[in-house]
Amino acid sequence: KKSDIFSDVLLFTPYVFEDFRGNYIETYNEEFYNETTSKLLGTKVKFVQDDISNSSKNVLRGLHGDSRTWKLIQCLYGEFLLVAVDMRKDSDTYLKWESYKLSAKNNNQVLLPPNFVNGHLCITDHCIFSYKQSTYYEGAENQMTVKWNDPAIGINWPIDKPKLSDRDNNVGLINV
Repeated sequence: KKSDIFSDVLLFTPYVFEDFRGNYIETYNEEFYNETTSKLLGTKVKFVQDDISNSSKNVLRGLHGDSRTWKLIQCLYGEFLLVAVDMRKDSDTYLKWESYKLSAKNNNQVLLPPNFVNGHLCITDHCIFSYKQSTYYEGAENQMTVKWNDPAIGINWPIDKPKLSDRDNNVGLINV
């Protein structure tokens, strides 16, 4: 389904088969995702790289993104709060944000388009963030980095003092 705020952000809840042994989840099917993105967004998204990050409670990674990459984001373990921010200056939703609770229990996925930044805050003791990318990672110097608590955006994070990387801690504020 489409996001409540952004017309080109999609939310997926994969089918989960459960029985006495546990569960089975198909996390990606190229045919299904291409058909769905073509129908709802008018484009097919081809993924070329998968990435995983492990975090402990109160680690906040981001806000990061670039002008070329689609990302399909999910939580493999634990729970985190994913925040997406529209960085397209010509968009009606420029600097608007939306948050999603992703967990290994709800299995939800979020597809973000290029020119969005995203950040995730681990809210359990440990979480595993997984995402597919439509381009190869070319380093932080080729990405946008936005301050996690920039007042121009006004994200309502449930924490005042997250654990941050130097990159995320030292970035300046947006000039609007």
